[in-house]
Amino acid sequence: MKTAVAIYHVAFEDAGTLQPVLEERGYYVTYLQAGRDDLAPAREADLVLVLGGPIGIYELDRYPFLKDELKLIEAVMNKGTPVIGICLGAQALAAVLAARVYPGAEKEIGWSALHLTDEGKASPLAALDGLPVLHWHGDIFDLPAGATRLAATDITPTQAFSFGPNVLALQFHVELPARDIERWLIGHTVELANAHIDLAQMRADTARYAPAVNAASRTLVDAWLDALPHG
Repeated sequence: MKTAVAIYHVAFEDAGTLQPVLEERGYYVTYLQAGRDDLAPAREADLVLVLGGPIGIYELDRYPFLKDELKLIEAVMNKGTPVIGICLGAQALAAVLAARVYPGAEKEIGWSALHLTDEGKASPLAALDGLPVLHWHGDIFDLPAGATRLAATDITPTQAFSFGPNVLALQFHVELPARDIERWLIGHTVELANAHIDLAQMRADTARYAPAVNAASRTLVDAWLDALPHG
């Protein structure tokens, strides 16, 4: 059986809807917690997910474990291991590829549609065309050299990129099942209060949009896996 390792930073931001897709495709999914667990087992995985979290990937002085995490991500990328990065994970991929990661002009929290590039429309992200997705970030990143921009929003120029066939970075969230929104609202309560986010609206939008995005996320991951060089 193939192995997939999901590196997570907070317990409630897990692989969500992506995990059953991977399991159906023959992957045994395990989790490693950044900052607590030894991440070395990810070096031998057949696929790596790097998930989100409420810290900056550039905050190396505040969170020294990030240095080892970035080294690990660089190692698996150099090995040719397929990697998907979501939110903080996407920022980590950008940082490993020597792109600048920095605070955006404003936080982007809530459901809104992506603007897919022509390359994005020809990629697995085509499954998301026209669908509002969940944004939940304050940091943004420049497009790494050699990467392909797949999506943007009005305030975030690079919402997704690919780097060759094996690396996919998603600044936004497609993995959150609607039933789990309360975990996020509780876990991010301080950020949400400071950003004056209407929780009732967030709940309503999640109930409205998450089911279609959850279904599209399965299509997206299936298509991405199909396009990997090793199948």
